[in-house]
Amino acid sequence: MRTEYDFSTMKACRNPYASKLKKPVTMRLSEEVVLYFKDMAMEVGVPYQSLINLYLRDCVAQHRKVKIVWPAKP
Repeated sequence: MRTEYDFSTMKACRNPYASKLKKPVTMRLSEEVVLYFKDMAMEVGVPYQSLINLYLRDCVAQHRKVKIVWPAKP
């Protein structure tokens, strides 16, 4: 291994994985939801944020849609 390297001759290139990077977002989740994912994350040994991301990615892959039914007003 060399003691010194000359990087002045290197060409810049775009990161091919840049589009795959995660974007930080702020979400307001109920405490019940956070505890549910934290408990599940402890069982499987995965950080809870990663577990939430995996679940949401599965929803995207399966094209799941939320079905919201509002109660009728009397």
